[in-house]
Amino acid sequence: MANTVLQRAPTAAKKPPVPRPDRRFYAQTQAFGRFGIRWFDTQIMPKEHFHGHIELNWLTAGDMDYVIDGHEVLVPSQRLVMFWAGIPHRTLDVRRGPGGESKQCNVYLPLDTFLHMPNLGKLTDTMMGGGVVALPPGTISTEILERWYDDYRSGNAERGDLLRAEIAIMLRRASLTGWDELLPPWIEAVTPTTKSATPLRYVVAMIKHILEHLNDPLRSQDIASVVGLHPNYALNLFTSVMNVSLHKFVVRMRLIRARALLFEGNLSIENVAYSSGFTALSQFYEQFRNAYGITPHEMRAHYLHQQ
Repeated sequence: MANTVLQRAPTAAKKPPVPRPDRRFYAQTQAFGRFGIRWFDTQIMPKEHFHGHIELNWLTAGDMDYVIDGHEVLVPSQRLVMFWAGIPHRTLDVRRGPGGESKQCNVYLPLDTFLHMPNLGKLTDTMMGGGVVALPPGTISTEILERWYDDYRSGNAERGDLLRAEIAIMLRRASLTGWDELLPPWIEAVTPTTKSATPLRYVVAMIKHILEHLNDPLRSQDIASVVGLHPNYALNLFTSVMNVSLHKFVVRMRLIRARALLFEGNLSIENVAYSSGFTALSQFYEQFRNAYGITPHEMRAHYLHQQ
């Protein structure tokens, strides 16, 4: 009786989402993918790939074998499985449920959005450390994922905002109640005294430093010194792993913070800029318009108009 409900997936023939200002930014770089939800028949992937998301997978039935940068992981059904998709990954094998059917729902949470989420603590460290986790049973259901999918495809901006808020609350709850590790974090910490490490380890250490010092001046030589690398080498390493320059990454994380501050409280635009780490108001306006296609004033007015 339950299988009939669990294997039901929404049809794709629905109105596509209305373009949002964020789409302008995400169209300009491969480092951060746009938010998305997809339902499909579980399938083997012909080759590994990577993209700029924290990915959440849900199987209605059966299970599947993943390989994530050489580490094999068994993904069960009826559990929301979460990992950093910036690490090369691939589905190796699929074992379907009764009747040979299995549907998969993937939620693609942009990496920049995830990194900006406050109070996730060890969950953030686990994701950036290459860990794969299964959130507790009962965290989500097929029915809720179907509703999320309908919200995503509705084209309604307010429903989309509520959807993202629900995901943030879900992850915040998981950070407090815990999770099951399907793959423990394996990307170890790097210090200036580390003699050698993989590119991914160096980059994760630089990202952690950036997030912890976003309001401070962040010179490339200071970031490179955190991992004991020559600045030019560190910059090239960061770009090769993240598909975006270190400077653009810093600007993006500051813009994400600024966007959130625009909708929280009554900070002036100037205070929003400085609280986000921008040292000049003109620079903030230029970067904001380049990313979102509108000014901070226009975005705030647009958001308030929809309330």
